[in-house]
Amino acid sequence: MKHIYSQLSYLAFIIVLTLSLITLGSCFGNKDEAPVIPPVTSPLSKDYIGFGVITASFTHITVDPADNSSSLGYLRRGSLVKVIRRQLNRTPEGFVYWVLVNGEQQGWLKEEVMEIYINESQARTASESMLK
Repeated sequence: MKHIYSQLSYLAFIIVLTLSLITLGSCFGNKDEAPVIPPVTSPLSKDYIGFGVITASFTHITVDPADNSSSLGYLRRGSLVKVIRRQLNRTPEGFVYWVLVNGEQQGWLKEEVMEIYINESQARTASESMLK
């Protein structure tokens, strides 16, 4: 029995040593590889996040990202907007995401009143289906 434990210990030692050498070898790999540079896309360049379609019957656009901010107007269900920025605000009830939009008007909306899509064609299709 003692002989089996010593063989298992030796086998475990060999496995750990092999894995350690493999891991160590990967750290000293080929350093001549080209660095990964992400392509300049709209979300990465901070031009805009995506396109939103209003899902609520109507919603007010506000000057600032706050419930007590003055209203600039409103948008109806199916309205298409470009989402420029997203901001998380703390409230007594928890956290609320607000988005800065640019469409018929520019201002702030709660994110919960819209669906956000990556590209305009997806958002336009969603908007058109809501308006039917």
